[in-house]
Amino acid sequence: MRAPGGADRRVARWLRRGLLLVVAASLGLLLWGYSRNHPEDVPWTQLDLARPVGAATSGKIARLDAAECRALLRRAGIGFKTLPPAGRDECRADDLVRLRGGAVTIAYRPSDLATSCKVAAALALWEWHVVQPAALRHFGVGVASIDHFGSYSCRRPYGRSTGAWSEHARANALDIAAFRLTDGRRISVASDWADPGGRSRFLRDVRDGACRIFATTLSPDYNRAHRDHLHLDEAGRGRFGSRACR
Repeated sequence: MRAPGGADRRVARWLRRGLLLVVAASLGLLLWGYSRNHPEDVPWTQLDLARPVGAATSGKIARLDAAECRALLRRAGIGFKTLPPAGRDECRADDLVRLRGGAVTIAYRPSDLATSCKVAAALALWEWHVVQPAALRHFGVGVASIDHFGSYSCRRPYGRSTGAWSEHARANALDIAAFRLTDGRRISVASDWADPGGRSRFLRDVRDGACRIFATTLSPDYNRAHRDHLHLDEAGRGRFGSRACR
């Protein structure tokens, strides 16, 4: 049998290239269509707090700078007040905001809560897409307010005198103690984590949902130091950093 000539080989090569172009174009159209319908799952679309939490949501929050973050809160209709920096050196918190709860966001107790803007944006997502749906699912009512142990604190983890500084030292973390429902019930991490009923399931649901949003989520399942609260933070772990969830 005669081997294919040069012309035949060129035709075969062009056919292969044409097939590859068709496949690439088809995949591109599929990806474009998916990104239009599910922007929360792709990293190059703009973060929208009204969209469901997706595969790329946490990374988008991590990449926000101060101006982008405040513009994001404004687009979402979230009331907030920009605060002056707190502390200095390793304990300097530059990007402080205070959410004005009760309208778009849940109220916080104590009410003078100030966090980094990234934490505020993550809290809004968590409230809308995780906390309130979980409360309605388990209790049939919403959450009116959240009790917390504070955000800014110039300290190292676990009271250590040396080593890395806590995310609290930059107001980049918040410790959640309890949830107060609109019917007056209080769901406490300290008291209800081991509850055999809906209270424990609610707390685990809001913990698991936080794991998809915050860079770090720690609960009583992590260690005894977290027996009475959920620790949520936006620790920087690089552009595509991993999340810590326990």
